[in-house]
Amino acid sequence: MRTTRTVPARPVLFTALALTTAGSLLLTPHTAGAEPQPPARPQVHREAALDQHAARTPASATQRALTTADATGGAIADNSRGYPRRQVLTPDPENPADKSLKLGLTPYHGIAPKLNALQSFGDRVSVEVAGRSAGGHRLYLVTVTAPETARQARTQARMRELIENAPAVAAKSPEIKRTYKTPVFFNNNIHGNEWEGTDASLKLIERLATAKDADTRDLLAHGRLYFNITANPDGRIAGTRTNANGFDMNRDFVTASQPEVRAMRQIMVDKQPAVMLDLHGYVNGTLIEPTTPPHGENYEYDLFLKNTYANALGMEAAVNGLGYTPAKDGVEPAQIPFRDQEEGWDDWPPVFTPQYAAFHGTVAAHTVEIPMAVNNTAYDTLPVTELRRRSAINVDVAGAALRATLDFVRSERASLVADQIEVFRRGATGAPQVPVSPETVPGVPGIGPEDVYTTEFPRAYVIPAGTRRSATAAARLVDHLLANDVRVTRATHSFRLGDRTYPKGSYVVDMHQPKRGLANVLLADGRDISDQVSVMYDISGWSLGRLWGAAVRTLPRMPYGGVLRPVRAAAPVAYVAPRGDLRLGLDDPNEVAALNSLLRQGVAVRRAADGSAIVPGSARRQAAKAAGAYDVAFRATRLTGTAPLHRTRVAAAVTSGELFALREMNFEVTPVSTEVLNAGFDWSAVDVLFVSAGLDRDDLDADARAALDAFLGGHGLVGRGATGAALNSAAGLLAAKPVEGNGDANGVVRVVNSGGVLMGGAPEHGFVYAPVWFTDLGPEVRVEQAYGTGNPLVAGHWRPSQDGSGGPADAAGQASVISGPRAVLFGSEPLFRDHPKGEFAQVGRALFAMAQASGSGEESG
Repeated sequence: MRTTRTVPARPVLFTALALTTAGSLLLTPHTAGAEPQPPARPQVHREAALDQHAARTPASATQRALTTADATGGAIADNSRGYPRRQVLTPDPENPADKSLKLGLTPYHGIAPKLNALQSFGDRVSVEVAGRSAGGHRLYLVTVTAPETARQARTQARMRELIENAPAVAAKSPEIKRTYKTPVFFNNNIHGNEWEGTDASLKLIERLATAKDADTRDLLAHGRLYFNITANPDGRIAGTRTNANGFDMNRDFVTASQPEVRAMRQIMVDKQPAVMLDLHGYVNGTLIEPTTPPHGENYEYDLFLKNTYANALGMEAAVNGLGYTPAKDGVEPAQIPFRDQEEGWDDWPPVFTPQYAAFHGTVAAHTVEIPMAVNNTAYDTLPVTELRRRSAINVDVAGAALRATLDFVRSERASLVADQIEVFRRGATGAPQVPVSPETVPGVPGIGPEDVYTTEFPRAYVIPAGTRRSATAAARLVDHLLANDVRVTRATHSFRLGDRTYPKGSYVVDMHQPKRGLANVLLADGRDISDQVSVMYDISGWSLGRLWGAAVRTLPRMPYGGVLRPVRAAAPVAYVAPRGDLRLGLDDPNEVAALNSLLRQGVAVRRAADGSAIVPGSARRQAAKAAGAYDVAFRATRLTGTAPLHRTRVAAAVTSGELFALREMNFEVTPVSTEVLNAGFDWSAVDVLFVSAGLDRDDLDADARAALDAFLGGHGLVGRGATGAALNSAAGLLAAKPVEGNGDANGVVRVVNSGGVLMGGAPEHGFVYAPVWFTDLGPEVRVEQAYGTGNPLVAGHWRPSQDGSGGPADAAGQASVISGPRAVLFGSEPLFRDHPKGEFAQVGRALFAMAQASGSGEESG
């Protein structure tokens, strides 16, 4: 267990790695020599096509005249322009309902006018639009730096590319040491009802825009400061943690399902920050990362801890130096979890902004939780004067953290850039990680064996072509890797390694690359860490290699003979057989979406015995359009199908992530809840009910309960988790006893599938979060999927509950998905946060089966 750490009186300073000999700035980008970009094709769900349509306004010759056009696209690197880069932002209409107003903070509609004013203060402030939120609001990226000509900006870009792509050369470059501007990224308000980082950043930008002191001039001459003013304008306006899609975006960086997260990701790819802060609330006293164990095993934690701890001490001193006290102000002293706590605030998953940033070379990255609660119950119950007092303190505390970070950057910029270069050098050369210890991270107190987390990187990963797994899933995964700045190659002809032959078209990820940590964190199985800590802050397993439906294997060495070529996008999958009837496999969410598109057009589709869809040759034109839109393949078949598939309208009492996934699959979804049903609901407008959250039959009034029972008497239910199982029991649909596992358990698990209509083509791994399994099954109940025997957990954290029950040993071999004439029940989490995409089709098939069974008595299996 962690012992209390001794606090040094001041931040520990670190010397830079030696930069001795001249390094060339001539660089061939890593995309040089890549295969030509495939022709543009319609893509609805493919990663590479998302948010890549930036509309930038050209700067004037002097870079001083304001431009009147708004940029509205994604953040895309533009190295042809200098700084400042200005534009007049069109103001948003005033919104008196903006929740920021009550706190005396800047409402969203007040941001654009402030940014217009800040640009007019001098030549240091630039404003660009990095994208749009789920609700359509602009995402503002502000850059503060000393002016640069276009030529100087291009030189900075070449140095940045050199740092990532030729780190051994960059480490020896005196020009980088002398003239490279250290990139710093401040991310604000990613949780919409944690407001004050935005206001603190606006205040700091104003000071930096006008300050004449030598320290500020030095900082801006040797640094670029990037401010994401509000990462979540939807939530800022509405006073919600989530965006307009209901997503907690500080849990979305593995999947990047949300446009705001894709914009932040692109900022990190383009700007390559060495330091970043993510400003949150509310923890009293102010909580400043670094965190407790477990630490992410895929990044270079020795370099991360060294810099993050040193900056944390500076922020702590600055926050405490404001003079707020518990007795007078209700403000507790700041805390650093690495030093002050044993566990429970970890940096294990890369779903958080700072942990994700580490994989792009950020060597000092922090979540900072400012102290005084003003959201949720406090927002609704405290007097306005008290809320504004608290918010003013929070702005002050956030500002202190920002300013302390800039002091750290100014004093340590050479060391920070050198350490970022070292991150990329280790990746590019396949160098081993350096375990943290008092010797490898001097000056950081209290390091113990509980802090040591490293991994063994494979030589390479391969995503083989021609497997029975979904080609659409493989293409999605490749595009996702590329969007995360992971390098991918493709075999121009087949090759053999060991006892396996890999076909032409297989994708290979060489793990000797600068961002190997990010490649591994996305593709590796992960680790079972149940015995290493007793509690986790969030999810503990997330492997895209196991959960996205594509075959992923490791290679012991790289193939030789020039067989591999770099790619910039996955090869198109879209295909329609030229003659005969067509088979569409329903193993992927895009295939389900394509089927729903056809059903909406009235195409007569039938279901095959393995759960796939049979499309008549007469609908080849519609199939071709769907193939292009969803990047799926329609193969020739002689199957005729066993039963017709129908347009499926879903009433859904589900989480935001599940609702998003259902709509991704093109289902016609009407959200429902206990409240909606009690208000009166027209059941004739839907075909099937999906329940996982927010609907309790016991809380329905008599009329609503009778209407629900009448619907379930002739229609199907798809239930997930304890809530879905409870409704099944109350309605008496399937004879089964649900057993709830440890509610804190989550991760990647082994499963055994039955095949057939529901589980044909399903992956051999699933995802659980508060797992459920089913016992005491009635004779009409079919086990569609079961947890693996032994210990089913592959990666994650799953312990028994305090009474010894609910652990993985209890779940082993038990039914995780069951079906019958009127219901399908899931004990796993097949749609979790829009993440385990290889499982989505299981829910899609279940919904089709239950809609098909409505009124016919046909079983789903």
